Amino acid sequence: MRSAALASLILLAGASVLSGREAYGEGAERPGGVAAVYGSLPPDQVEFLSSADRIKAAAASGTMSVIWETLEHAERVECLDCIPAVEPLVYDADPRTREIAAWWLRRRTFGVFGPGEIYERTIAALAGAKRDPNPVRRAYAAQALGEFLYVGGVAPCAEALGSDPDAMVRASAAAALGRMGEDGKGALSKAFADAEAQVRLAALAASMKVNGFSDAAGVARLLGDRDAAVRRRAVEVTELMRVKESAAGVASLARSDPDATVRGAACHALGALREPSVRGDLEAIAASDKDGFVRDMARMALRRL
Repeated sequence: MRSAALASLILLAGASVLSGREAYGEGAERPGGVAAVYGSLPPDQVEFLSSADRIKAAAASGTMSVIWETLEHAERVECLDCIPAVEPLVYDADPRTREIAAWWLRRRTFGVFGPGEIYERTIAALAGAKRDPNPVRRAYAAQALGEFLYVGGVAPCAEALGSDPDAMVRASAAAALGRMGEDGKGALSKAFADAEAQVRLAALAASMKVNGFSDAAGVARLLGDRDAAVRRRAVEVTELMRVKESAAGVASLARSDPDATVRGAACHALGALREPSVRGDLEAIAASDKDGFVRDMARMALRRL
């Protein structure tokens, strides 16, 4: 009996040492809980999980900051009744509201056997016979598909990029493909020839997010685009892809493009490409370009050759 009591005392002492605290009896009050974790922080600064009622109220409020805070604390809160309240927010005028709503719905767009009703409605809003007649809503639907990050959204976004009559929708579809990291079987490359600069620009930006994107020839053609923003982004994509074959075209922009931001970006790209043949161009730019920023970029590029 004495041996058993002694063993119990030893186990109790060991538990106390390992825990760094005293051992407490069955009915004793133990330290811990919120106060132990957060100390003296006021209650409104302690992390919380949003309730179902709070989610519905926030969605109805239309206030971006309230919606964002509430949904951010509701990532793993399962509330089927909240889904119809949050779904319309993917078509809200505020891009931040659309983003957080799609983020929260991402876990809830798929049923047990595949895509659920929300996902199907979003695809229908973008493409097909049930396509929403409002181009703004179609653009927002494309953005939502991008945020859902499901491969099933690639095909409808690629289709919209190639065929939607509205440039804003096509640009949003390109951005969605970039968000999903997919080219959509060459849809981005085809969009390089789009009549609208905003679409070409969106396609270039998306291509930078697609692993294995390899249409260097298509990007090179846009080095001569009539829009300065497109030329600058084409230079950045060329740099990212390390296409040394385009060094001559980039050097031409660095020397004579009428836009200083394009010339500066071209100098930076030449430094990254490390093509010795452009040293003379960079030296001339560093000595005589009329823009100080461009001269500085040329000097930095020379150090990288």
